[in-house]
Amino acid sequence: KKEEEKSMTKTMKIEGMMCPHCEARVKKTLEKLPEVDEAVVSHVDGTAVVTLNAEISNEVLKSVIEAQDYPVIEII
Repeated sequence: KKEEEKSMTKTMKIEGMMCPHCEARVKKTLEKLPEVDEAVVSHVDGTAVVTLNAEISNEVLKSVIEAQDYPVIEII
């Protein structure tokens, strides 16, 4: 059954990532969450594309990033 499920992705718009170091911090923070398989983060685009293996609320995603002092503008 697991194979049939499409992996879910969410795209987060994040402000304040200025460099690859910021990018790595955001990636590490997101990938610590058990629901997150992978986070592809770009400080150039100000985005994080998160691949999920389970449902997670936008509030949780937003709060872990904002705890690192990066404002989250939107999650789609």
